[in-house]
Amino acid sequence: MESAEIARRFLRFFEERGHTVVPSASLVAEDPTLLLVNAGMVPFKPYFLGQQKPPYRRAASAQKVIRTLDIDEVGKTTRHASFFQMLGNFSFGDYFKEDAIPFAWELLTRPESEGGFGFPEDRLWVTVYLDDDEAQDIWHRKAGVPLERIQRRGMADNFWSMGVPGPCGPCSEIYYDRGPEYGVEGGPIADENRYLEVWNNVFMQFERGEGGGKDNFPILGDLPAKSVDTGMGLERMAAILQGVDNIYEIDTTYKILDRAAELTRSRYGRDPRSDVSLRVVADHMRAGVMLVGDGVLPSNEGRGYVLRRMLRRAIRNLRLLGAGEERYMHELTATTIEVMAEQYQQLKADAANIHTVIDAEEASFLGTLRTGTAIFDAAVEETKRKGAPVLSGSQAFQLHDTYGFPIDLTLEMAVEQGLKVDEDGFRRLMKEQRDRAKADAAAKKTGNADISVFGDILEKTGKVDFLGYNTTLAEATVIGVLIDGVAAPAAGAGMTVEIVLDRTPFYAEGGGQLADQGVIRTAGGEIEVVDVQSPVAGVVVHRGKVRAGEVRVGEAVHAEVDVERRRAISRSHTATHLVHRGFRNALGESAAQAGSENSPGRFRFDFTAAGAVPASMLRDVEDEVNAVLINDLKVNAYYTSQAEARKMGALALFGEKYGDEVRVVEVGEYSRELCGGTHVASSGQLGLVKVLGESSIGAGVRRVEALVGIDAFRFLARESVLVAQISEQLKTRREELPERVEGIVSRLRAAEKELDKLRSAQVLAVAGELAAGAPETGGVSVVTHRAPDGTSADDLRKLALDVRGRFPGDRAAVVVVAGVPSDRPVVVAAVNEAGRARGLSAGRLVGVAAKALGGGGGGKDDVAQGGGTRPEAIGDALRAVGDTIAGQVG
Repeated sequence: MESAEIARRFLRFFEERGHTVVPSASLVAEDPTLLLVNAGMVPFKPYFLGQQKPPYRRAASAQKVIRTLDIDEVGKTTRHASFFQMLGNFSFGDYFKEDAIPFAWELLTRPESEGGFGFPEDRLWVTVYLDDDEAQDIWHRKAGVPLERIQRRGMADNFWSMGVPGPCGPCSEIYYDRGPEYGVEGGPIADENRYLEVWNNVFMQFERGEGGGKDNFPILGDLPAKSVDTGMGLERMAAILQGVDNIYEIDTTYKILDRAAELTRSRYGRDPRSDVSLRVVADHMRAGVMLVGDGVLPSNEGRGYVLRRMLRRAIRNLRLLGAGEERYMHELTATTIEVMAEQYQQLKADAANIHTVIDAEEASFLGTLRTGTAIFDAAVEETKRKGAPVLSGSQAFQLHDTYGFPIDLTLEMAVEQGLKVDEDGFRRLMKEQRDRAKADAAAKKTGNADISVFGDILEKTGKVDFLGYNTTLAEATVIGVLIDGVAAPAAGAGMTVEIVLDRTPFYAEGGGQLADQGVIRTAGGEIEVVDVQSPVAGVVVHRGKVRAGEVRVGEAVHAEVDVERRRAISRSHTATHLVHRGFRNALGESAAQAGSENSPGRFRFDFTAAGAVPASMLRDVEDEVNAVLINDLKVNAYYTSQAEARKMGALALFGEKYGDEVRVVEVGEYSRELCGGTHVASSGQLGLVKVLGESSIGAGVRRVEALVGIDAFRFLARESVLVAQISEQLKTRREELPERVEGIVSRLRAAEKELDKLRSAQVLAVAGELAAGAPETGGVSVVTHRAPDGTSADDLRKLALDVRGRFPGDRAAVVVVAGVPSDRPVVVAAVNEAGRARGLSAGRLVGVAAKALGGGGGGKDDVAQGGGTRPEAIGDALRAVGDTIAGQVG
């Protein structure tokens, strides 16, 4: 039975029993305590906590899930995976154990021909929480499970939570006995490899607090209602129903694994090390494609770092499989999209964007591997020079943290060099970094109480009516006042408040558009609104300060948006749509919007692209957009179904989440997008769009910044004045300025090169004199020389090598030259072969000098370079070198 069919059967079974089938939510968690969705119940968490009223009493879903706690174990075992799908049925204060347990048993044991999964009853075992007599009784009485196949387990095994404060409760798990060839008898408590968990019924009853581990947290109290949250891992179920040993051999995962084996000319099952790499590639490709499909982009923090880490682990393991510099991610991305698209059709529509992001990350990381390898080689050379057998933990950590070099690759390469790595030191530094990150993340968490008060308002008064598409002022009633996040009946002058109205013209920040500002006036007071947010769908919160009088719940108010600011932002938002279309026309449909910010008179637009956009193409896009403005196309907005909008070709923003009903914004026939923002009435109202330039903000993502309307006109006016001033100073017509400036720059560069030659010749002119007058110490000729200030580091190096080369081959010689190229001193040491035979090392001598200069340095035994921060100590540094040489050979 294929994975897609397993999901269909599950959802159909519960739909027939009154459950609303809910599509998978994005992997990007809306919960502020989570980076990514890590359980099937996450999208329903506000319903379990009573923060929001659920639109249904029963639900079923097939939810995408990412878990990264065991990411280093992925591939090493066949049990761990970072991406999986959780099938679940949920009750929000409706049914409880008495119904949930029979539901699970019926679906599992019903014959496949009748829509079930056909499990033999005698091969199913059950576990319950230690004191859950009720669950045990239902399993035995209603499902007919013998008592000897029902086992009790403690909190670590049979009590579930998300690992953070929130809903929790005892659970009852169902296990499938795979047979004696997989392990010992005795049920799940004896062997969880033989007895494989297939379903977990969680009985949500309590709310937990902060705490570590699976069983070290306080229970804060009961939830508003007893509920049910069940989870059945789709991949694990597929492994059983498809008769394979593990989740890496099921239909979806194995096709990716097999393609990776084909590309790298390896074979699964032949070599344990290759098997690990193939499993890592298969798992991380699924996770990476699904994350990018949900709008996550590689970065060095948060969920973007999770994505980057998994993509780079996949690339590294391809390298271990023999890929070398070959790029296989594009092919593997295509295979992943193909195998997952039956369940997630949107992957096909987003394929071009997904390819762009992952291809760019591969190109970037292959460059990192080259750079990291060079740094690694230097670290190995230094370690061997010191005679140490172990690469330090700090060096390994620097390779990982600064250059993105994976630790296991460092370990592998160290073994090839006959070295070990201080893994304990590396792990300690990693732990310190993680602890800092956790402390920072904890400080940023907003907690569950932040939105509960808004959920109460929503339940009591219903959705706030947004009027801002048609007006910027309205009469309304105050339905909520909050001070420091706590509901209050009123707020007085000087207080910072959050106000909820039953209807509002204020636009809440979203979709890249900044929030409106303005005022709310009461009969005797005034509130300055500086920010507007929507913490809960359907609730608009106005944040600001009471300037005069007071504001009370139930009071009538007059809400007025800052019109000029709104108009300027609306111009920017419409311009973003036009620029988006322009870049798609120029670069193809892979140029998908990856973020934006619409500010008054200015906007930035991020989009996926394989590389930099040529200046000529930027000009072409700008010209095309301004032609649309001249044609003054009508801007039209309307609501329709998501399916109908896609049929019309409306652009859905990459990674955005949409409901069944969507708002379409059209600019004539030129642009058509799904958008909830505010816009101008016609394109001519934008006046002018001026693109300032574009740059990279990450692998595969570019950013364009532009001005709109009067801001664009003012910018061009300033540019015109500046050009006029330059034209006047150079006595050249405007159209001839580029050629004139190019000529001046060329002459300056030529003059600078000539000056450099003269300076080098002047510096090197003393080489013969220095060699001829070199004093001897213990039979070694020693030259210590301070070059004139301003001598470049390159010339210092040339001088040292020139002087060294003037000594006969059988005469031991050391040359140490120092100078101040700019504001920091530099020292270069060179030792000839005869000097090195006497045990002298340029690297050690530079270290001595650099220490005196307040810095550091090193290098090879024949030539080395260092520096410091104390130019005044150059004399001391050269004397220290002389003393060191005398102490060694004298």
